[in-house]
Amino acid sequence: MKKILLPAGLLILLLILWQYLSQTSVIAFWILPSPVDVLRVFSENYALMWHHLKPTMISAITGLFISIFIGSFTAIAMDMSQILRRILYPYMVVSQTVPIIAVAPLIIIWFGYGISAKIFTVILVCFFPIAMGLFEGFQQVQVDQIRLMKAMGASGYKCFRYLKLPSSLPSFFTGLKLAATYSVMGAVIGEWLGGSAGLGIYMTRATKSFQTAQVFAVILVIIALSMALFGIVVALDRFFLSWRYQPKDEYKEPKKI
Repeated sequence: MKKILLPAGLLILLLILWQYLSQTSVIAFWILPSPVDVLRVFSENYALMWHHLKPTMISAITGLFISIFIGSFTAIAMDMSQILRRILYPYMVVSQTVPIIAVAPLIIIWFGYGISAKIFTVILVCFFPIAMGLFEGFQQVQVDQIRLMKAMGASGYKCFRYLKLPSSLPSFFTGLKLAATYSVMGAVIGEWLGGSAGLGIYMTRATKSFQTAQVFAVILVIIALSMALFGIVVALDRFFLSWRYQPKDEYKEPKKI
């Protein structure tokens, strides 16, 4: 209960302080709108909010699934071939050093202003944590374990299927959790480059018209969508790796025969 009540109590105090500052006009309403004004946006602009939410969801989820496929394939290829590892690893690191805004003109030239540009931006953001998480999971497998399985007659495929793949899943889900939260951010950044619909477009238009309450409302929607994707990944993690969450000090007496 402390894990829930303490953060909730801090949130309530911050909301009370926020409402007080906005009511006493200490800060102008167009700089910091009240929480009531932000919540009013959802009731007054529900249809418009949903209209811009759908493209962002499609871009984020599609880009995330493509990133899982490409990242997993790249990690497996790097683990199987040392030559590919030496070739691809430096380029993977370099891909994360270039800001997306810096390559925005190229993205627009290559993909235009459609949904393809948004999906490509999500892939750029999500590919690295997935690939590196899975690859590092493969590298954590001990050489003695592989030698033991080969001494018992296991083929290379069986070593991968029954040893490397299960051992790498914790690292894979760690990278996937990061990618799930980054996917919405990548979709919004892609929408900043241009387009006709999306939360990024909605936020840009609200900012230019000084409708700060709508900007805060969009931020809340982005947080909720990111947390929803993160929660789905956590649920999958607990389902496939349920043994990680069992109490380690739990002792069961052996049944008497």
